[in-house]
Amino acid sequence: MTNDHDIWQWQEPGTTWKGAGLYHITLTIPSREPLLGELVIPDNDPKKAYVKYSDFGRALLDIQRAFPTYHPEIQVLHYCLMPDHLHMVWYVRRQMRRGIKSSVQGFWLAAKKIGRAYSHYTPTDSQGQLKENGKGIWQMGQFKENGGLSVSREDYRENSLRNTLSDAAYYALSPIFTDLPNIRPMGQYRQLPTTNRYIDMNPHRLATKRLRPGFFCVQDNIEIAGRVYKGVGNADLLQRIRYAPVHVHHELLDLAKAGNDKPLRDYMNGCVLAARKGTVMVSPFISKKEKEVLVVLLAEGHDIILITDNGFRDYYKPSDGLFDSVEAGHVLILSPWEYDPKKRRVSRDECVAMNKMAEEICDSLSSVASTVSRDNTKKNTQ
Repeated sequence: MTNDHDIWQWQEPGTTWKGAGLYHITLTIPSREPLLGELVIPDNDPKKAYVKYSDFGRALLDIQRAFPTYHPEIQVLHYCLMPDHLHMVWYVRRQMRRGIKSSVQGFWLAAKKIGRAYSHYTPTDSQGQLKENGKGIWQMGQFKENGGLSVSREDYRENSLRNTLSDAAYYALSPIFTDLPNIRPMGQYRQLPTTNRYIDMNPHRLATKRLRPGFFCVQDNIEIAGRVYKGVGNADLLQRIRYAPVHVHHELLDLAKAGNDKPLRDYMNGCVLAARKGTVMVSPFISKKEKEVLVVLLAEGHDIILITDNGFRDYYKPSDGLFDSVEAGHVLILSPWEYDPKKRRVSRDECVAMNKMAEEICDSLSSVASTVSRDNTKKNTQ
């Protein structure tokens, strides 16, 4: 008997996925207005942060709870509501008649209904700002009492507000959620705990960015060795004295495969020992062995310059593995490329280019540090 977990796989571009699988769905307010809730940070401690839901946010969660009633093949395994977006993990338990995009679009249309209701029951002033009085701000109870979208099983698909208004007036209202949700297929069952942790950490990450914004802002025009990068993290790492690349060459791997793994172990250990002595380690950390070195460097809190193959999207957040190290000032992430939302895999040419960049950065910054050191020595001896 085939286990469902054995047939989960990545959705290929242009295909319509209809079978069992896991999906990470993210619905975002494109304007990034915090309409769904308010971030609360007790004692200014990011680890205690949570989101206090607005009535609008609670209405969106009502939509989520009612959704499986009409799509029983879909189970919402996990979710996190943030002030301007909603993360969900959907489990498609059995074959669907239509693809996942169709189901996601159905959820989106329901979300747009409450978005238009919010626009209708929340007047704005002449500058387009929400009125801050008790009568102006939309409330879920008022919304339902005035014929808005109910989310009970019986009338989930009803649209009383549209029936009350003309079609032209209804569709002139802002739906708030103007962009389709993002769909990210989760290829394997073991990705579920990682994704759930990422979702749960959202309030913590947002609180950290608000309390310590410096390291999490995208910095433009970082020029090194004639190449221009964008960066996130501690730019002061560019002012250190010693730099070294981390690049496990094929010769070391070939020797290890032939039974002589000592040169490989010595090289990897040497990278960690150099970091312990204050050397900033620079690399895209692409290969498996390079990633093993990265894990040790992060765990021990050493300084790293990480080169990435894609740029930084709006509201970029480092991954869980890097987030704490960026917060602590131990990491600078650099990329010479603009962000490409369609990018999924790194090419061989990009790997070669990034390893070359790492060597350029080490040579250039070490040279500058050496020049500064000589100049300071001359000044002190004069």
